[in-house]
Amino acid sequence: QVQLVESGGGLVQPGGSLSLSCAASGSIYSIVAMAWYRQAPGKQREQVARITSTTTNYADSVKGRFTISRDNAKNTVYLQMNNLKPEDTAVYYCKIDLIPSTSWAPADYWGQGTQVTVSS
Repeated sequence: QVQLVESGGGLVQPGGSLSLSCAASGSIYSIVAMAWYRQAPGKQREQVARITSTTTNYADSVKGRFTISRDNAKNTVYLQMNNLKPEDTAVYYCKIDLIPSTSWAPADYWGQGTQVTVSS
């Protein structure tokens, strides 16, 4: 079994900063990629940022404002969000692509989601 636990999020004024984290635990053989998605009301879920051992990618809407990072020893991915805008308001989800040690088959796991609200 693999579990993902997200933390962070909350209410912040425009221009402010927030940090999210997502820790994976359980029967993990290796992690292939870690990513953050978000879903605003009435909109489709979109990928915000993704990180592998060699690459980092960002959605155009967050480039220069958000930073994704990972701690391999802790199986944790972070999202530092700066200069937040009202349009960043959404539920943020982490997704981790990994190989479980129980099945050896690659699988995607999702966090429970955390609300980020940017409002004055």
